[in-house]
This record gives sequence, C-alpha cells and structure tokens, in this order.
Amino acid sequence: MERGEKGINYMEKTGKFITFEGCDGCGKSTQLKMLSNYLTRENISHIFTREPGGGKISEAIREILLSGKNMEMTDECEALLYAASRVQHLRDRVDPALQEGKLVICDRYVDSSLAYQGYGRGLGVEFIGKINAYALEKYLPDVTIFIDLTPEAAFKRKHGADQNDRLELAGMEFHKRVYEGFKALAEANPDRFVCINGEQTPDEIFAQVLSALKEK
Repeated sequence: MERGEKGINYMEKTGKFITFEGCDGCGKSTQLKMLSNYLTRENISHIFTREPGGGKISEAIREILLSGKNMEMTDECEALLYAASRVQHLRDRVDPALQEGKLVICDRYVDSSLAYQGYGRGLGVEFIGKINAYALEKYLPDVTIFIDLTPEAAFKRKHGADQNDRLELAGMEFHKRVYEGFKALAEANPDRFVCINGEQTPDEIFAQVLSALKEK
C-alpha cells in the first residue's frame, strides 16, 4: 500500500524498531543515553524518540496525560489519549525513520499501555489491544528491552514519585500491578522481550543490552 496524502506507508520497512520498557525509575533513561552515545560513536544511523510524545501533536497530548493538574481524568480517557498519541507518533517519527532504514529506539511503546492501563488501571489487555490495533498490527517492535526492577526498588532509587507526574502519583499498589503486567507480557512474548535485571550497575545492564541487541 502506498502512502496516502496523510496516511502511513505499509510497505516493508527496512529499519529496525527497538523499544525500552520498565517501571518508573528503573533506569531506562540512563540506558537510552548510553545506547545513544554508543550508536553515535559507531556511526550507526538511528533516531531516539519517546511515548507519549515524539512530535508536536503527540507532545501536546503528553502534557495533558502526565500533568498533575488532570487528576480527574478517567482511566478510559487516559487509555484512548495514549492510543491517539501513538498513532500520530508513528506517522510523524517512527514510520519515516524505518522507511529510511534507520534504527528507531523508543522510550516506551504499546507494552506500556498494556501494563499501565490494561493491568494497572484494570481496563484489561483486550480493551487496550483493540484501541491499539493499529500499532500492534502494523508496528510491533523487533526487540523490546525490559529493565526488570520492582516499583519498590525503583521509587527508592529515585527518591519517591515525581509530584508533577500524574501516573507516578497513582500509588504503590497501582505500580505493583503495572510491574506484574510487564512480567506477564514478557512471559507471553519471549521471542520479542529481553529481560534484564535492573538491580545491576548501569554498566552491567548496558553490556547486556548491547549483547542482546547485537544477537537480535
């Protein structure tokens, strides 16, 4: 299918799509920065992006989603906003880079919706899967790196929740459900997920990230 005037090109992509997942405070940002430095040194064509966000419209949705001023937002509205942001993000950033043969490294993707809204909010993976069918059917990651660190350990490491982040303020029981969601997703998708112990040092984690990516 050719790209329409405002559509996405569904022809075979030549790049690779790599996502990083984990609980808030697990160390994803550190690993993404280390990976960026490595790819730049090796002169490997790539882009880094994030969800929610990654473009003008998606970043605007991100502000609405994460703002601590929007605590009255319903769980269903939250899930739908994430899905809407994702579709725009794929159009603006992910698809063009993949068509150019680049590595696309994304900080969170659809697995976060399945874990946070499906498990954490209790909306169920079926509902989340339906509203994210566009992403799941057309843009499933080639590899998903899961930094496995419990929310208790993660929040201790980052000295508590960010008071300006609505999701981080959702409470420990919520984040425990999210963590169990990630574990269930990893178990259900062993060919795609690479689970790495987040209790290790950043250098130890990165060595395993790099080894896994080279193998994949």
